[in-house]
Formats: sequence, structure tokens, C-alpha cells
Amino acid sequence: MSVSIPGGEFLTGSLDVISQSLTIPVLVILLIIVVISIITLGGVISEYTSRKKVPVGTVRDLIYKINSAASVDELKSIIESAEIPKSQKKVLTEIASSSALDNNSREALARKLVEYEEEKTDKTLQKTDIITRVGPTLGLMGTLIPMGPGLAALGAGDVNTLAESLTLAFNTTIVGIGSGALCYVIGKIRSGWYDRYLSDLDALSDAVLDYMNKQ
Repeated sequence: MSVSIPGGEFLTGSLDVISQSLTIPVLVILLIIVVISIITLGGVISEYTSRKKVPVGTVRDLIYKINSAASVDELKSIIESAEIPKSQKKVLTEIASSSALDNNSREALARKLVEYEEEKTDKTLQKTDIITRVGPTLGLMGTLIPMGPGLAALGAGDVNTLAESLTLAFNTTIVGIGSGALCYVIGKIRSGWYDRYLSDLDALSDAVLDYMNKQ
């Protein structure tokens, strides 16, 4: 029913066309989100089975070894034989190889290398963060869009169209909320892993940096 203002029929008709035209894009994006969520779930399972778990004691002992190294070559050997992820070894080795730099430049290099690792983790978490926020929103859109034709069909006594609209509405709600919830859990799990990873890297890079600055 159009509003009782001049041009009301045109305005409500335009809004109806716009809202209904969003049905296909919303459904397509929801399907893409489901696929991405499933792939991400597989990725986090694979990451869990392959990631190197580093106890606090290992980091503590490594800091002591770094501090007691007799030379830069021994420091590099300690880093290479340490039971830490390869990406951490790469950063620490690069800091240990910066003997040609002065203290300020070496600190800048270490800071940049650690920031780069932070950017990589942020990029990994960004995908799940987006789905966590967008998934339920699209699910709500997919719920409300079919309700217009469904209510109109109810007024006309068309029960079949109403049933189809309600089915579509419920399905999109489930998919949107389910994908958002799954990615929220995945994001929380990965965030804990990466916070620990960056904390270890920050402590170890500071230890290597202090050693190099004393040389």
C-alpha cells in the first residue's frame, strides 16, 4: 500500500524494486561466505596440527642462552637450533646479522621485522573478522527481503508463495548467523595463537637486540 503523499506510490514502488533486486546478490554473497568459512575451518584445523607449540620454559631458556652466547656466530647457532617456528628464527637471525648497523638502526630494523609479522597475523584474522560482522547482517537482509512478497501473498491468500518466502528467510538467517558464529570462534582461537606467537617473538627479539647492542 502506498503512503498518502504526492509521489508515494512511486517511492514505495522504487524501494520495493531496490529491496527485491538485492535478493540474488545477498544469496550469492552468503554462499561465498559459507564456502570461505568451510575453507577457513579446514585451514585452522591444519594449522593446529602443524603449528609448533612453544612452552614458556623454552622461551625462558632460549633467552638465557642468547644472553650467554660467546659470539655472534654462536648466537646464530643457538637461534637455528632453537625449538621455535621458522618464521621467528628468520626474524631473530636477521637481527643477529645486523652487526654492520648502529644501535638505533638495528632497533629500527627489529621493530620493522616484528611489525611485519604483526601485519601478517592481522591480515589472516581480517577475513574471519569481516565474516563475523557481515554474515549475520546479510542473514538478516535475507530474512527481511522475502518477507515483503510473503506478506503480500498472505493478503492475497497465496499460501504457497508465503511458504517459499518464509523458507528462504529462515535459510538465509541460519546461514548468516552460522557462518558468523563459526568465524567468530575461529578468529578467537587464532587470535590466542598469534598473541602468544607475537609475545614470544617480541621477548626473543629484545634479547637478541640487547646482545647485539652490547657487542
